[in-house]
Amino acid sequence: MKELLNKWYKNHALVYKILLFLVTTLFIVYLFPKTGKFRYSFEKGKPWQSENLYAPFNFAIQKTQEEINEEQLEIENNAPVYFEIDREIPKTIKLDYITKFNEVFNDSVTSKNALFKQGTDIVETLYVNGILDTDYPYSNDKQVVLVASNNTVEKRIEYRSLIEINQLRNKLESFLKQSTSAENKNKMISLFFDIVKPNVTLNETLTKKTLEEELSQISHTRGSIDKDQLIISKGQVVEDEEYNILKSLKSEYESQVWNTANYNWVLVAYTLLVALALLMLLLFLQKYRLEVFQNNTKVTFIFFNIALMVLLTTLVINYNSQYIYVVPLCILPLVLKAFFDARLGLFAHVLTVLLLGFIVPNSYEYMFLQIIAGIVTILTVSELYKRANLFISVGQITLIYIIAYFAFFVIHEGQITTLKWDTFGLFILCGLATLFVQPLIYIYEKIFGLVSDVSLLELSDTNTKLLKDLSNKAPGTFHHSLNVANLAEASANEIGANAMLVRVGALYHDIGKMKNPTYFTENQSNGINPHNELSNRESARVIVDHVLNGIEIAKKYNLPDRVIDFIRTHHGTSVVYYFYMKEKAENEDVNIEDFSYPGPKPFSKETAILMMCDSVEAASKSLKEPTTTKINDFVENIINRQMEGGQFLNANITFKEIQSIKKVLKHKLANIYHLRIEYPE
Repeated sequence: MKELLNKWYKNHALVYKILLFLVTTLFIVYLFPKTGKFRYSFEKGKPWQSENLYAPFNFAIQKTQEEINEEQLEIENNAPVYFEIDREIPKTIKLDYITKFNEVFNDSVTSKNALFKQGTDIVETLYVNGILDTDYPYSNDKQVVLVASNNTVEKRIEYRSLIEINQLRNKLESFLKQSTSAENKNKMISLFFDIVKPNVTLNETLTKKTLEEELSQISHTRGSIDKDQLIISKGQVVEDEEYNILKSLKSEYESQVWNTANYNWVLVAYTLLVALALLMLLLFLQKYRLEVFQNNTKVTFIFFNIALMVLLTTLVINYNSQYIYVVPLCILPLVLKAFFDARLGLFAHVLTVLLLGFIVPNSYEYMFLQIIAGIVTILTVSELYKRANLFISVGQITLIYIIAYFAFFVIHEGQITTLKWDTFGLFILCGLATLFVQPLIYIYEKIFGLVSDVSLLELSDTNTKLLKDLSNKAPGTFHHSLNVANLAEASANEIGANAMLVRVGALYHDIGKMKNPTYFTENQSNGINPHNELSNRESARVIVDHVLNGIEIAKKYNLPDRVIDFIRTHHGTSVVYYFYMKEKAENEDVNIEDFSYPGPKPFSKETAILMMCDSVEAASKSLKEPTTTKINDFVENIINRQMEGGQFLNANITFKEIQSIKKVLKHKLANIYHLRIEYPE
């Protein structure tokens, strides 16, 4: 058991990468459409690029959604409406009419019998079909079915045959003949308003049920294609009919592949292809970016961004594939370049585009556009912390999208009259969405603990609390750090290293001297040297401890690890030479380890540059009457001694680059210490 635990602890980083690899692979496969992949790409209005296509099996031609919608609308317009009629109400109304009539009209009324007969006929006429309980928004020719309470059909009529409440007065006035006096007419109208009741109500349940039954019977196919029948010839333009047939074939093919015994094989094939792509990324990291590969957080960050781009793309495709170019895929190389380097950003971008080629329509066109845009992103974007640079780069990316799409369209169509201008709008939206990379980088910094040039720019501000404390507590060290920062930045620019990173590292590399500032000569303004009261070993320990103190202070102020690395390595494993030689003069058996810095040695170009610039700047204060020859010899001796001590063995810096740095340092020191004109007193 103990052995197993030891193996786990020893290989936990590798185990984590394997788990991350598997989870990401399964997640991407899960996002892929649950269908087989149709081997042909086609688009309406464009020529068929492949060979003559014959039907591989019998299949039905699917109706378009527009056709189905039209049929649904027709059924909805022609579907009858069911109303429930109550035949007991007219009987009650007739009895109420007799009673009410005798109350309203006494025996002295002339032609009472004729008036009564007329009223009886009106009651009969009103309730021939029935009176509605309210007004309904149906047309006059809408088919209506009258049903009894037990849903038995009584008759079929048009909606106009039913009487609405608001029509009652007009109906009564038309029924009462002109021969009726105005007084009797008004009395009759008032009588009917008192006794008339609606007896027809809408049966919503039955109406809805009947409509749903009719809609469910709509056929989603029209006609069929027999096996081996020619569907489309090479070079033929894909018109509406051919497009519908091809879509039907694609749908049938994909459903057959995915829903048969081949399901598991298709799933395995998808998994293998995705796993292969992600494996290439891991191998690239292991071979060319070992530092990134060994950092699980960074590997997780890269895989997360790839999965995020696949997720966004699949969501858009599921919604509407026409909006595929709205997805700001160029954010991926932008982000990876901001945190790592251009080569890694482009490699990951290309692999992501290859993965998306499985699910996007017109995959070749899509992949070409995205890869070209990714290359442009890598080539154009520099110094992302400068806002103008980002806007310029996004403009260039958008322009490349438009130019490439225009070229593809002309190749397919052979003309520009039918150019889809709205697609250009999608590219512009994509460009605007790409601008979100700035806040996204900030979010990633907080979540994953990474450092971008934007953060480095903020840290380089000398008004930060830590640098203000350094300038107050150790003003000489602060001035030294500024000089080192200028030298290091110029050196980094000369050899193509990260100038912003090395400048920030130089500003903070000596913050540990704040703990005991007076023990360092640059801060001794009163001429008193506290080292006179200490032994050589104690003095060396105080000097060496400024590295450890600096690391503690840096962690307290939450400085990024990339900056702390400069504090750790700026002296490497070098020796506190002054006190070592003093002790050696007194004691031949002195242990050099007691006078050495703990390390580690510089392990990057940037940390190596800082070591050179720090040593040269600090030692340059001892130059008396400097000349060009003295400065040249001075720089050569210091850096050559560091090389002989093996301080740069772990750094990926070449002899040529070291010579270039020497040249820069000599030039800078010559400018600092140049002779001035002596003015007469």
